[in-house]
Amino acid sequence: MKVVLDTNILLVSISKRSNFRWIFDAFLDEKLTFCVTTDILNEYDEILSRYLGKESANVILQILENAPNVEFTTRYFKWYLVKNDADDDKFVDCFVASEANFLVTHDKHFNILKNVPFPKINIISAQDLKNILQL
Repeated sequence: MKVVLDTNILLVSISKRSNFRWIFDAFLDEKLTFCVTTDILNEYDEILSRYLGKESANVILQILENAPNVEFTTRYFKWYLVKNDADDDKFVDCFVASEANFLVTHDKHFNILKNVPFPKINIISAQDLKNILQL
């Protein structure tokens, strides 16, 4: 299953003590394919470095960059669909370009996409993903 993870979801899924660790474990077990762009990886690096430190961020990024179930996507078109936070558009653009199944987030800025008929963006929460994976 191909997913685009908003940074907030990746951040909370890394710690072994997190209630969301099952997301990163599903990725490590190759049950999920993470779709990313260079812009997304840059944001992951920035936020992970801020909250976990540069060393930990580097380790996680190395895992992502070398994993067989990471799909590096080139974004050729910008949709400009997230009006309240244009910085979130990179996740939408990656979703469309990679033909991912879901964009996983807890960010309310993405709720606007539920009313966009085209392109159809499948926004789900971490709990929805857990239910889909039947974990």
